[in-house]
Amino acid sequence: MSARVSDSTARQDTGRFRRLILPGLVFKAVVIGGGYATGRELVEFFAPAGPMGGLCGMLLSMLIWSAVCMIAFALAATLRAFEYRALFRALLGPAWSVFELCYLAFLILILAVMSAAAGAIGAALFGLPLVVGTLALMLLTAGFTSFGSGLAERMFRFTSLFLYATYAVFLVLALSRFGGTIADRLSLSIPMNDWPLRGATYASYNIVAAIAVLPFLRPLRGRRDAVIAGALAGPLAMAPALAFFLCMIAFVPEISKVALPSDFLLRQLDAPWFHLLFQMMIFCALLETGVGVVNLLHERIADALAARGHDYAPPARLAIGALLLVGSGFAAVHIGLIDLIAGGYGAFGYIMLAIVVLPMLTVGVWRLAKSR
Repeated sequence: MSARVSDSTARQDTGRFRRLILPGLVFKAVVIGGGYATGRELVEFFAPAGPMGGLCGMLLSMLIWSAVCMIAFALAATLRAFEYRALFRALLGPAWSVFELCYLAFLILILAVMSAAAGAIGAALFGLPLVVGTLALMLLTAGFTSFGSGLAERMFRFTSLFLYATYAVFLVLALSRFGGTIADRLSLSIPMNDWPLRGATYASYNIVAAIAVLPFLRPLRGRRDAVIAGALAGPLAMAPALAFFLCMIAFVPEISKVALPSDFLLRQLDAPWFHLLFQMMIFCALLETGVGVVNLLHERIADALAARGHDYAPPARLAIGALLLVGSGFAAVHIGLIDLIAGGYGAFGYIMLAIVVLPMLTVGVWRLAKSR
């Protein structure tokens, strides 16, 4: 009897995790690896606002993420829309394909960014050619996305534990080494330049990560689950960034010109064992992002093929994923990490604000109220 009760409790705990925590972990995966795992994204958007302005901008981004995720998850649960075509038909009507075109362009950009970062990590740690790290990430991403969302879900569980633990150790080490400098910088009266605009722009282009969560929302039991999962998504994604930016404050503005701010900070810590551990964590974060965004595209293709009575077999998934990743990796090697983030992400922030955030906060809210 007690064994049966124990098994039942374990299943309930697993169910709660899949319904309430896993969506936020997937959202975190796409946000972190797509930009701030290396620290470059945080420098680009928040360092110009000063220490306090940067922190305020990040908190604003977190609130926007939670608000939009709550609406997106609730709408997906209500409509049973677990791939983006069904969701954006409800939000944009006949213009839903505009999102698909923008998503494909953004997908190439974000894969190029993570490929460039993987190449830079391989070069910084082992002196390898940039193409080696890029190819390693491509192969792993293509492999993990070839067997559907189940394998991706198991990967997110383990890599998330590694990621949060590593950021926690990083914060402790940084505060012990240069915590006094951080406190001094925070006490300075530095202008908080445009922090609301920076926070809103950063939140907007990253909000596409909420769409990548759709295939993992099937276990939701209703709107209450969706709202809780959405509310948790913002803090789960932003907590490591806040810790990371707090450590960066000690080296602003000189860190602004560094391609890999994470590598710069780790060298200041002068802890070789942790340097290697942190770079391994970044590679895992990049892998999480690749799996999240490519898996969403695979789910879209699988749904379209299923409507026509066809299966989407693992070999086909592998071939399409590899083709997409190779093209993105080629762009990464030829353009570079700093130019990709500075030139591409800002523009997509405004695009996603127009076709995702605003429709979600207007049409999405209206549809939820109507469905009640």
